[in-house]
Amino acid sequence: MFVAYIIQSEKNGKYYVGFTSNLQKRLKYHNTGKNKSTKQGIPWKIVRQEHFGTKKEAWLRERQIKSYKGGEAFKNLISI
Repeated sequence: MFVAYIIQSEKNGKYYVGFTSNLQKRLKYHNTGKNKSTKQGIPWKIVRQEHFGTKKEAWLRERQIKSYKGGEAFKNLISI
């Protein structure tokens, strides 16, 4: 199983979108500062997760969510 996810920085309020096969391990990775893109926003919390049967489906959903970023569709996703 794969997960497309949105996390939010508790420090600066910014969002990060990604996908993984192990969400808890990936969140820990983001919160240890090992990811250059998320290092400045530690700590991070999960605000949305969607489960998929294949890696491709999760990757496509991640791409779709990233295309929403900053728009009304993205705001709707994080408010659910």
